[in-house]
Amino acid sequence: MSGQHCILVIEDDPAIRRGLVDTLAFESFRTIQAATAPLAVEAALTADCDLILLDLLLPGGDGLSILRRVRAARPTLPVIILTARGDEADRVAGLQLGADDYIVKPFSPRELVARVRAVLRRSPARPSDLAALRFDDTGITADLARREIRFPGGTRADLSDKEAELLRYLALHRQRALSRDELLAGVWHLDAGGTTTRTIDMHIARLREKLGDNAAEPQLILTVRGKGYMLGPVTVIATDAPPPATGAAP
Repeated sequence: MSGQHCILVIEDDPAIRRGLVDTLAFESFRTIQAATAPLAVEAALTADCDLILLDLLLPGGDGLSILRRVRAARPTLPVIILTARGDEADRVAGLQLGADDYIVKPFSPRELVARVRAVLRRSPARPSDLAALRFDDTGITADLARREIRFPGGTRADLSDKEAELLRYLALHRQRALSRDELLAGVWHLDAGGTTTRTIDMHIARLREKLGDNAAEPQLILTVRGKGYMLGPVTVIATDAPPPATGAAP
């Protein structure tokens, strides 16, 4: 099962990085590598990985700043901190920022693999596992795999790739409102600093129009004043679930 997982290894020391990669490869994990903070940020926000091993000391930045960026853009992506620091404050800071675990160097290959597997076991399903979502009490289904919206009676509307990604991200974090900055980072993989978030509002407006959501009083994609956007009541359908019905919801 571990061969299905890809680990992003963020470590500046070539010898340690090679040791990590070799250990993970021996256990059939795939790996992606980054040795500097700028490369680490890019990979952490865009790479299709299942877990990050994050060193705290990096050229061009620090691991805690990267962790903040990851948590804003990809809240469910597991992160394990690697640090040679013995200071308890560093470990506590990492955990408070959302790290799933930490390992203090030096550590054994067995410990590394055991902790990686433990974190992966308790991690939530990834966004790619979300095949479709059904808006409760409407009969409207957004099929994210087929990139289309299906309505009761059989009519359909196409979704662009970005519209499907936006719906997937909203569905994955459906328990809370998402700010425009978080959506910009999580869906567009862009830093909100100095970047307009008008594109978020435009995509939300287009989605509401395609869904037939009332722009004046939306019920499917809600605006939460001062916080951002969130979905109304939905049922999430995983990739291994039966295909959703196209008729009215029971």
